[in-house]
Amino acid sequence: MKKKKVKEKDLEIPFIDETMPHQPDAPVFKGSGVKMEKPFINEHGVVIGDSFYDSPNSPLNKWSEDTDPSIMAGDEWVHPTNDIGWNTAENRELIEKKIPPQGVPFTHPDKDVSYNQD
Repeated sequence: MKKKKVKEKDLEIPFIDETMPHQPDAPVFKGSGVKMEKPFINEHGVVIGDSFYDSPNSPLNKWSEDTDPSIMAGDEWVHPTNDIGWNTAENRELIEKKIPPQGVPFTHPDKDVSYNQD
């Protein structure tokens, strides 16, 4: 099956009333002051934030034992409001208390902190 090239205007917005009902632990952004953002296409031609993770140019669709996972590191691979990190209790609490996100996201380079969070 041939995949069609995704155009910016074709991007689906995966949220309803400022929440993401397809993610059971996703926060409700309504009234938080954080504006939900639509998916975008990064510099590598990969759609970020559509919840499908099936962009034709994605390294995930071309993965092999020779693929270096660091190819998908950096801010251009993270969506500001449709990211698995929002599904943690700590980040949901920030939204519920209307505390705006700030600074650099916390990461563990040697641990998969999103394991079993979706």
